[in-house]
Amino acid sequence: MAENQNISKYTAENIQVLKGLEAVRRRPAMYIGDTTAHGLHHLVYEIVDNSIDEAMAGFCTKIKVTINKDESITVEDNGRGIPVDRHKDMKKSALEVIMTVLHAGGKFDHTTYKVSGGLHGVGASVVNALSSWCEVEVYRDGERYYQKYEKGFPVTPVKKTGKIKHSGTKTTFMADEEIFSKIKYNFDILANRLRELAFLNKGLRIILYDDHDGNSIEFQFKGGIAEFIKYLDQSRTSLHKPILINSEREGIEVDIAFEYNDSYSDNIFTYCNNVNTIEGGTHLSGFKAALTRTLNAYGNKNNLLKNVQLQGEDVREGLTAVISVKVSEPQFEGQTKTKLGNSEVRGVVESVFNEQLAEYLEQNPSVARRIVDKNMSAAHSREAAKRARDLTRRKSALESSTLPGKLADCSISDPQQCEIYLVEGDSAGGSAKQGRDRRFQAILPLKGKILNVEKSRLHKILANDEIRTIITAMGTGVGDEDFEYEKLRYHKIIIMTDADVDGSHIRTLLLTFFFRHMRKLIELGHVYIAQPPLYKIKAGKEELYAYDEEEKENITKRFSKNGKETKLNLQRYKGLGEMNPDQLWETTMNPEKRTLLQVTLDNAAEADHIFSTLMGDQVEPRRQFIEKNARYVRNLDI
Repeated sequence: MAENQNISKYTAENIQVLKGLEAVRRRPAMYIGDTTAHGLHHLVYEIVDNSIDEAMAGFCTKIKVTINKDESITVEDNGRGIPVDRHKDMKKSALEVIMTVLHAGGKFDHTTYKVSGGLHGVGASVVNALSSWCEVEVYRDGERYYQKYEKGFPVTPVKKTGKIKHSGTKTTFMADEEIFSKIKYNFDILANRLRELAFLNKGLRIILYDDHDGNSIEFQFKGGIAEFIKYLDQSRTSLHKPILINSEREGIEVDIAFEYNDSYSDNIFTYCNNVNTIEGGTHLSGFKAALTRTLNAYGNKNNLLKNVQLQGEDVREGLTAVISVKVSEPQFEGQTKTKLGNSEVRGVVESVFNEQLAEYLEQNPSVARRIVDKNMSAAHSREAAKRARDLTRRKSALESSTLPGKLADCSISDPQQCEIYLVEGDSAGGSAKQGRDRRFQAILPLKGKILNVEKSRLHKILANDEIRTIITAMGTGVGDEDFEYEKLRYHKIIIMTDADVDGSHIRTLLLTFFFRHMRKLIELGHVYIAQPPLYKIKAGKEELYAYDEEEKENITKRFSKNGKETKLNLQRYKGLGEMNPDQLWETTMNPEKRTLLQVTLDNAAEADHIFSTLMGDQVEPRRQFIEKNARYVRNLDI
């Protein structure tokens, strides 16, 4: 009995207190999301955000980010420089306090920063804690100051190292290999975020340089978010020039740019203090409400609507918009800062947008007419889509099963345990059905290439047999009003296509569909891409699979060292249908051995730009994209 009491004893001795930055190293995902490539790149953004805050305060005009040869990162700006004088409470340099103490910084003092993206004061100290070493140089008051840290702890005092004429801060850090599984930065991922920041901060010059190969890119947009709109709509035909709305009211700065184009989807990107609020929030609600009300009011006043009441989805079809607000004390829902919660922001955005849009429409009647005509066309399409949905529902109710006939479903009913393979062709579908684990793996073979949803309205999409089959199998419905995430039947949706040009095209068509019409499934991490092998290499009785050219070379060399080069048998898989069920299970479907690529959405604006480029009508942007990215192609089947 006494022994049991000791086991269940819970006293103050059981409470662990993690001092300083120890908590960050123990639980890094709480601060940067994860310790994969996503979290690694997040370190760069945290330091850059400090420089951006200096730019928003009006003291910084240039930021340079360098990927060094040893995979350390340097971020340098020409702002005021981090204060280095003695902090009266902490009894040490303010620089050391900022770099080593959580929730320390100038973001809580509105005389220093009126608005700020780094709100929790954890940025620099978290990066420092998760780095094997970090060095900071501060240029301030004609002096150069320096301090070095290891795993968050200072190893030198803050010291003067010479005279300098300009001001600013230069931070260099090496992410800790004890924390991150792989330390390798992706130039394009960093470039996409830095481009976004340059759009949002009109005139700010941002340079990214890779010391490995000398690759460099510079961003500076004097037109700000108006240029952002042009970039996003590069592959679409615009109906008019970007419309700009800008005002400051009740201490909230509202900056909106938008235009209508010939596409059938809406692309609205929202930001608060440069933070990408991917889940929207009160600024988005205010924008949507004002857009619907103002266009209805204008249409009715000018007898353009013909007794039709425009709904939200009608006025958003073909809309590309960027909404950027600056708020002194933003309330973000959740630690990841993805949804703005300030109730006062909705009213400000709604009134500003309503007034300025109404004025614009009155002053530009020809543009207003084009916009309302587009809205009316969308309203008719919505009615057609509603009829198509109703017809689909009636047909489903008449059938004995609501699931498509060619779906080979799994026996387990718990969605969290279930996965579905979307497989190209009946041949591969047959192998997959035979090779799968029937308990938790469902197979849905798709015939040919599905409809390109980038060029189609919803009623046409719903009329497509293959897409309707996918929608029915998922169970969620589709579209703004009908999508019900909680009805998702499989928590892993795996796209499995051949490793050739046709397979890549089908994969892109499917990803475009999910991105445009079931985006939440991507945002919540449910969509994956299977990685079937390209080669089977056999030497004697031993056979191995290679998933890319590099792996094929390594296996070939290994067999050659063992004296098996004369007996080497190399088989190049043209399609999944060439594999027998056992091979397909062993290489591509067995959870213990397979490789799956999770489709993530780190930058929705850039994803929109890529999908519209690849799947839209404009040939020239697509040609430029292919030429730029051709050097990254590893396996080309001609």
